[in-house]
Parts: sequence; C-alpha cells; structure tokens
Amino acid sequence: MPKFVIERSIPNAGAFKHAELQAISQKSCGVLEEMGTAVQWVHSYVTGDKIYCVYNARNEELVREHARRGGFPADSVARVASIIAISWARRASSVMGSRSLTWLRCCSRMRSILWRPCAGT
Repeated sequence: MPKFVIERSIPNAGAFKHAELQAISQKSCGVLEEMGTAVQWVHSYVTGDKIYCVYNARNEELVREHARRGGFPADSVARVASIIAISWARRASSVMGSRSLTWLRCCSRMRSILWRPCAGT
C-alpha cells in the first residue's frame, strides 16, 4: 500500500500536553475505524507548530477524506517515493569497501549534529 506524509499546521502543537495529543489520536483512530483498512495511521512527529503524520493508504483522496472527517488540517499530502535509512549505508560498506567508510563517518557526524533528543529522554 502506498505511504504518505501529511503536514498539518497546528499552532503550538509542540506545547500540547499528553492528554491533548491523546485526544487528537483517539479522534483520528475513531475516524480510521469508520473508514476501514484502506487508510492506516503509522505514526506522527510533533514539532513546534506542525504535526507530520505518516499514513499508508490506497490513494491521496482517502488521506484527505480522513482529515476532512476528523476536522484535521492537511496542508500538504505527499506520496513517499522511496525510503532511505542508515542501515542502507551500513550494508553498502560490504559492497563498496573502504570508500563507504568515509561516507559512513560523514553520516554519523551529520546525525549527531542534526539529531536532538526529545525533552524528557
């Protein structure tokens, strides 16, 4: 099933308490139950003023229908063309030899620069 990333502008989302996020989640799950298995919520990332959601769905229209029924914004819906992960780079080392080690070191440095732990971890 195709995968989609949905950008939702929700002011102060990053400051929401657990109960507020739980209420949003429960509303979403209720709509998903009504819609059946053609659309599935995978997970979401909460940032300052946005929530980025990952969904599996047969098509973009179903993702937008879920947003409409739930009363959620869907500022953009993008179909995922490909997924990359650090595990791909690690597998490449056995194929590429020493050239890949330099690339892996670069990836590790970038990850340590870009990755910041969530509050409370």
